[in-house]
Amino acid sequence: MKFFDEILIYAKSGNGGNGCTSFRREKFIPKGGPDGGDGGNGGNVWIKSDVNLNTLVKYNFKKIFLAEDGKNGRNKKCSGRKGKDIYIKVPLGTKIVDIRKNKILIDITKKKQKFLLLKGGARGLGNYKFKSSTNRTPIKHTNGKMGKEIQIKLKLTLLADVGTLGLPNSGKSTLVSKISNSKTKIGSYPFTTLSPHLGAVFVNKKKSFIISDIPGIIKNASKGIGLGVQFLKHLERCKILLHIIDFSIKNIYTIIKNIKIVKNEIKKYNKNILKKTIWIVFNKIDKINYKEKIKSMQLIYKIKERIFYISSKYKLGTTKLCKEIKKFLDKSN
Repeated sequence: MKFFDEILIYAKSGNGGNGCTSFRREKFIPKGGPDGGDGGNGGNVWIKSDVNLNTLVKYNFKKIFLAEDGKNGRNKKCSGRKGKDIYIKVPLGTKIVDIRKNKILIDITKKKQKFLLLKGGARGLGNYKFKSSTNRTPIKHTNGKMGKEIQIKLKLTLLADVGTLGLPNSGKSTLVSKISNSKTKIGSYPFTTLSPHLGAVFVNKKKSFIISDIPGIIKNASKGIGLGVQFLKHLERCKILLHIIDFSIKNIYTIIKNIKIVKNEIKKYNKNILKKTIWIVFNKIDKINYKEKIKSMQLIYKIKERIFYISSKYKLGTTKLCKEIKKFLDKSN
């Protein structure tokens, strides 16, 4: 399934119902007076967060949202019914952008968050409301106001505490699937992960964090090669990034080259991402004598970031990694 993280939709609030001009007519009451009721207000359009959503795919099939019009007023001072509100439910991390003004209206980041996108048209008044001591038989009523309309863009940036990045087949998806409840597709060919995934990692019963898995980055991704850098936006909100590296590659210089490839492509996309806390995670240590390799690596290339050595497949070192991540997140909150 294609991952939708930007969608254009059209929304319109309901029109207000018209007021009514009517006069009371009953037996033995020849001068009953005005009794025209008011119309109903038009329905509002709301944006509402939904924690059960993590993509905008549903809005690829429905792009027009119309709130209900208010009903017209009737005789006997009966007011028209208010138009029903509509709710556009979006995942956490969705920005609502006014296309015409190119302005972010709201950033949906909290559970049960609501935002009034469009207010419904005001109701019209019935002639009953225009009765006065000098005008006992008003024939005047007002029509309801028209609803408002807008075209907006929904821009989704997944909310995760921890983001993973690296080349294809470095073991990002395996790590995320082993330590979290995310069951992403895993394979021995490039671009197993075709869209971002979120998973919850439980360090214990009370402590947890959210981790994201995005497709791998390759050289010249910033020029559109491979899957490009279209999903790197989902790392912008993360508090910490894990740079996953295949440590089983025999040539140390190739490993160093791979580290630099990922960093360079991220820098071309948005250098501010590199200002985040980044930990280097050397993966697949089960395949090699990694202690000897560490010594050679330290002599050739000085890594400034904090380093972890793990095997995602066999969950070697992953418990320590998760505990250290949670400690960092607790301090940063």
